Amino acid sequence: MSRMKGKVAIITGAGSGIGRAGAEIFAREGAKVAVVEVDAEGGKTTVDTIRAAGGEARFIATDVTDEAAVERAVAETLEAYGRLDVLYNNAGGMTPDDGSITDMPIDGFWSALKRNLFGTFLCCRFAIPHIVAAGGGSVINTGSIYAIQGHPRSVGYSTSKGGVIALTRALAAEYGTANVRVNCISPGMVRTPRVEMLIRDKPGVAKNIVRYLLGTVETEEIGNLALFLASDESRHLSGVNIPFDSAGRSAPSAYQ
Repeated sequence: MSRMKGKVAIITGAGSGIGRAGAEIFAREGAKVAVVEVDAEGGKTTVDTIRAAGGEARFIATDVTDEAAVERAVAETLEAYGRLDVLYNNAGGMTPDDGSITDMPIDGFWSALKRNLFGTFLCCRFAIPHIVAAGGGSVINTGSIYAIQGHPRSVGYSTSKGGVIALTRALAAEYGTANVRVNCISPGMVRTPRVEMLIRDKPGVAKNIVRYLLGTVETEEIGNLALFLASDESRHLSGVNIPFDSAGRSAPSAYQ
């Protein structure tokens, strides 16, 4: 399989879940993958799995909210592989102190913005010039269904992911003439290890699964969509946010 043959991709948060699935799929399709991850054990496991299957990958320990660390991760990728074609911003997630606007800690709001929006901003800031230098390519950001549909007690997460979607559109408009496509995937409930734990431990989560009209989404399904957006098959698609969720609009939060 060679839909990504000759391409170099950075995938953040690739040490588990959606990011790991995307890294394995990209590598299987011929990409050289920089696994950019704050969790060393998870990142190295992803790399080992890819290499065992005959793919090419390297682990780069990185906190995407740290400017110097992100700049270094991009530089290490270029040093190892000589170019950069794809940036997949997958790192991020909910923060434990999120909540309603009247009772969540102020620091909790900024923490959510830093983890989700600022981390994406930094990665784009340092990676996009090199994608331009390579003749163009693809940036894939990760939004959330929470940024599209209202969910209670998730002010920080919903706001930060809404910012990611807005950033996607702004960058698509700015870099289209340089042949850089910028798109966003907004997943709903995906069966990551964390979600599987919630299904097991919280009856309310398991109960809400039945509200998903086509069932919950597997990590590989998100990875396959990311592959399409990273490959030349999506060469005329940019500035788009793609919700990946089968729940009706009336469905309650899957995480409560």
